[in-house]
Amino acid sequence: MTVRTDAAGNLIGRYPGKVEGAAALATGSHIDTVPSGGSYDGVLGVLAGIEVVRSLKETHMHLNHPIEVIVFTDEESSMIGGQGMAGTVLLNAPERYQPKIGGDIQMHLESIGGSWDELATAKRTRKQVAAFVELHVEQGSVLERSGKEIGVVQGVVGMQRKAITITGQANHAGTTPMDMRHDALVAAAQVILAVRDMALCMPSQPVATVGYLTVAPNAVNIVPGQVELSVDMRDLSNDCLEMMCDRLERILKTIAIATNTQIELTPILCVAPTPAVSQMQAAIATVCDQFGYSYCHLPSRAGHDAMEMGRFTDMGMIFVPSQQGLSHSGEEYTSPEQCTQGANVLLHTLFRLDRAYPC
Repeated sequence: MTVRTDAAGNLIGRYPGKVEGAAALATGSHIDTVPSGGSYDGVLGVLAGIEVVRSLKETHMHLNHPIEVIVFTDEESSMIGGQGMAGTVLLNAPERYQPKIGGDIQMHLESIGGSWDELATAKRTRKQVAAFVELHVEQGSVLERSGKEIGVVQGVVGMQRKAITITGQANHAGTTPMDMRHDALVAAAQVILAVRDMALCMPSQPVATVGYLTVAPNAVNIVPGQVELSVDMRDLSNDCLEMMCDRLERILKTIAIATNTQIELTPILCVAPTPAVSQMQAAIATVCDQFGYSYCHLPSRAGHDAMEMGRFTDMGMIFVPSQQGLSHSGEEYTSPEQCTQGANVLLHTLFRLDRAYPC
């Protein structure tokens, strides 16, 4: 492959196709990790992409389309690599992409051959990339629990993240009668249960999580006066997410009245879902049928660079099982046989896409 680094720091290997000027079929993932992360998240997709090209080269084969293998920059934090390709980077707000510790984003991009000032040049179009397919470990337990070998990903879910501040009145825990309290933590407990119940009653099976909670004054003998918490909601349906946001606002008003507290809701993050195109899902499923691999359709509830690639071109994802559903952990594991199955599905999916997409 010819190799280059774009302005977003993405490392791109290109294996030529037979038709001059044809748009690329792209694959790849990321090699950055979270603290104490495992060896499979992201890395599998990069190595499998390289192995696909190695297999083509060893058999002296070229597809009609060129193949690009992409190592995306900083997927686990800023997603600046995928956003750079999609053209969704907030170019006038570099502070949004600063690392929590150690230098700044401009310096880090420069150190790997990128450039914040030239970031707009990293943007790609459908005329340059006809389709993108990413192999990834599931990072969950659906495949293992169902006994399936391959996951045909329906899309990457959208996210709505909110901050909630509940203000009551701190007071003496011994001298304040129960019916005279403005207990912010009691209100928070009702919010947490309501968030869970809201997700459970939605037909599309979204997830909703309260994962952050602070209590003040946080003392054993004081009625809590203020609680801050977060709500993270995810689903493939944007309509479902909007419905959940509306319902959450109504729930908070009801709880505030019932608990004599004030509740403020502040948006933190809004990410639109990215569906995998039906043609891509069909190609992956057909390959599984061809090789006798068992499979199921499922959403990706974690973010991936495929989510950003799907903003401008056709996107698909292939999942292989994660043992015990573990990921973002040093205990993350997918067997060599499962990795091989995923890479084989990736290779033959690219064969099918090569025939399906015009040059």
